[in-house]
Amino acid sequence: MQIPKIVLPVDFSDRSIGAAQHAKALACRFHSEVHVVNVIDLRVWGMYGFTNDEPAADRFAPECKRFAQEQMEGYLDDQLSGLKVKRVLLYGDPAREIVKYADSEQASLIVLPTHGLGPFRRFLLGSVTTKVLHDVHCPVWTGVHMEGPQKPMGFARILCALDPWSGDFSALSWAWQFGHPIGAQVRIVHALPGIYKSESIYFDDDIRRSMVALAEEQIRQAQERTGSKAEVEIVIGDAPAEVSRFAEAWNADLLVISRGVASAPLGRLRSRSYSFIRESPCPVVSV
Repeated sequence: MQIPKIVLPVDFSDRSIGAAQHAKALACRFHSEVHVVNVIDLRVWGMYGFTNDEPAADRFAPECKRFAQEQMEGYLDDQLSGLKVKRVLLYGDPAREIVKYADSEQASLIVLPTHGLGPFRRFLLGSVTTKVLHDVHCPVWTGVHMEGPQKPMGFARILCALDPWSGDFSALSWAWQFGHPIGAQVRIVHALPGIYKSESIYFDDDIRRSMVALAEEQIRQAQERTGSKAEVEIVIGDAPAEVSRFAEAWNADLLVISRGVASAPLGRLRSRSYSFIRESPCPVVSV
């Protein structure tokens, strides 16, 4: 796998420093160029009928522009030392501009903090992160608790949460192409609904075994289509909770999920996909 361009949106907070450390670990491994992007939010002027671009910043928010320019000068030099770095100022709605920029640059990956600001940040995705996840075409790397210095990152254990009946195997393909060439152990985890638990009154052991076998066969077909030879683990229960529990027990370095259904209009798995990201004990790549 090649990751030539990584887009790193920053807001000059401690979360940006944490995200930069994730970006650097990836860039060092894959020899990537890192695009550090800050967006000057001018949506308030759009409410009054003015443009939402750089001339508007010059006219209505010159101090904001000057502050951003000063902050961007040499920003994250220590964290991104030794890398090829491009710094870019954008203007407008942050999520929309990040998506537009990533698409125009054909970015390979966006690295974003998971949580928003405020007292409930451990339960809610930040609004910018949520919009980017919904709209952008490239994979998005989100990390848990990206505040301040991060522990050294590893890529030894890559876990892919797979729904083999969805027909979307992009996450498995990405996980295998990411992990296999660098010698990582790649594992698939699939969660059957909780009604198949041993204590369930709805189905007996024979039905449970049949469902596990059916899931394993579907996963085998998915592996054939993607060239993956990952190990397989079947868990039973609420998917985000069980996958996160398994990721923690296995000490996964990365969880890879598909957001294909989540990004579709009214996709039924939208909230569930976000739950994977919120609950994961390790960084998540949404493909």
